[in-house]
Amino acid sequence: MIFQNTKDFARQLDAQDSLRKYKEEFIFPTVNGKNVIYFTGNSLGLQPKRTKSYVDEIMNDWAELGVEGHFYAQKPWWDYQERFAEPLSKIVGCLPSEVTVMNTLTVNLHLLMVSFYCPTPSRFKIICEEKAFPSDQYMLQSQVRFHGYKAEDAIVEIKRRDGEHNIRTEDVIAKINEVGDALALVLIGGVNYYTGQVFDMKLITAAGHQVGAKVGWDLAHAAGNVKLELHNWNVDFAAWCSYKYMNSGPGNVSGCFVHEKHHANKELPRFAGWWGHNKERRFKMESEFDPIQGVDGWQISNLPVLSLAPYLASVEMFDEIGMEQLVHKRNNITAYLEFILKEIDKEVDSSFEIITPANPEERACQLSVFLHGEGRSLFEYLIKNGVIVDWREPNVIRLAPVPLYCSYEDMYQFGQILKKGILE
Repeated sequence: MIFQNTKDFARQLDAQDSLRKYKEEFIFPTVNGKNVIYFTGNSLGLQPKRTKSYVDEIMNDWAELGVEGHFYAQKPWWDYQERFAEPLSKIVGCLPSEVTVMNTLTVNLHLLMVSFYCPTPSRFKIICEEKAFPSDQYMLQSQVRFHGYKAEDAIVEIKRRDGEHNIRTEDVIAKINEVGDALALVLIGGVNYYTGQVFDMKLITAAGHQVGAKVGWDLAHAAGNVKLELHNWNVDFAAWCSYKYMNSGPGNVSGCFVHEKHHANKELPRFAGWWGHNKERRFKMESEFDPIQGVDGWQISNLPVLSLAPYLASVEMFDEIGMEQLVHKRNNITAYLEFILKEIDKEVDSSFEIITPANPEERACQLSVFLHGEGRSLFEYLIKNGVIVDWREPNVIRLAPVPLYCSYEDMYQFGQILKKGILE
């Protein structure tokens, strides 16, 4: 498609957009009395309007039923999390028995590493990407130290080549093969939070298994954003937060995947808890742990249903739409945003540098832009003029044109505000 940097063309694209009605399903912050252009769904998604009714349902059941709500609420609390299995399995590409919701992202990664990072004197190294999200770095450092290793000995970072912003797949594979028999675990962010690069999860998972390592993925920036096939890719485990592209609310519960090949292994180490015990015998209060067959066997505590309710509202919206439609619009609107940026760059004779891969197969719903010659004052100008973007040092803005609630006209209007901010 040949794009045009005009309001009429943007509106034409919106008129053809099969997802355009969903923008009305969300509540937008306002600046100067107008809805903002919201580019930070990669940090915190907007609130769906339907969320309130899901939370109110639980509040009403609690008021009217008290403890009996566990069994007699409209959606009984004791198995509330089971409503996620079917729709989430479609979003991340797995069997319903392989996916659940519990805890928060870093907590789940720690718990999963109990099962899947079991170092030995000869096989103890972990491969991760350079400039992983700091929480992952802290987690990995604390895990290897817990097992008696020094971080500098056990953690192997895959680095970018000099002068490049993204990590080459062939360099990941080469490093996996180089570490070889000493490699216990590969754990990488499926989408790099800083650059927006999407890793080849299928190929990297296969390479890790080829040398005998376990492979897990932090899908914080991938779930609800990227077409995933966790089961078919033979991924050992994965976890993701729900408050970015999945719009469940700040700090909300995490999704969790464990491949079915591990479900029957009761000898696999894990930190056990009451909610992971045999569901049919849970209330018999038995002294020996008998894990549920499936990923639910990794659950520990009963679930915070007030936190689950907003997530369920969003997951059911995703189920209505399907990932194919979302990915189709995501690709188109991201490409249009890229076009707008390049057009504005020419008009103002500036020097933007998009550090997210140009190949659509290696990016998703994010463009990270180096603002060469511009400083934080431009970021502050955008915020004051109703464009909510994310700033990362030294001078990068991250733009996430989320297909559920961003329009093509938003992309055009952003370009006009950006141009004015540079010229003023």
